[in-house]
Amino acid sequence: MTTPPKAPTATKARPPKEEPKRHGYARAVADLLPDIGRAAFRKFGFIQSAVVSRWPEIVGERYARVSAPESIRFPQGQRTDGVLTLVVHGAHVTMMQHIGPEIVERVNRFFGYAAVGRIAFRQGDVRRAQRVAPPRPQPTHVPAELGDSLRTIADPELKAVLSALAAGVAAPPTPLSIPVLGKVR
Repeated sequence: MTTPPKAPTATKARPPKEEPKRHGYARAVADLLPDIGRAAFRKFGFIQSAVVSRWPEIVGERYARVSAPESIRFPQGQRTDGVLTLVVHGAHVTMMQHIGPEIVERVNRFFGYAAVGRIAFRQGDVRRAQRVAPPRPQPTHVPAELGDSLRTIADPELKAVLSALAAGVAAPPTPLSIPVLGKVR
């Protein structure tokens, strides 16, 4: 007695995997950084990396010089009433404790909801890179072909600006210096 051959079982075909849509334009690095840094910032308790990068806008330049956000810790399963940990330089902790409720209000206004319920302070070293304006190039030698066209300009201020521009165009290129950014611990 022979057994009849088994019919092949129907297998579900997987739909082809779609390739990500490609954009026909270049994206700015600033647009990509939130995606790249999101995992690192979430590891330290930050919902948005903008809290760190825009700290001077949130609390003001005076308080940003002596403080830096370290982390935001939320209760289990919630995204409200978190504890914002700030690193504060030296004896400024007492001053920051007095303005703590205002900082909570400003951070919550930045988020748009009550993300922070209280602040914990940790005394430490806050390092920020000092922004120094690049030195203005001193007008050097203006090429003769550019200098001749500047003689007919009557306005002395405009003439000085245009001669500085001409000297900058004629000057050899200088290497760019990349500023060193401070580290938030």
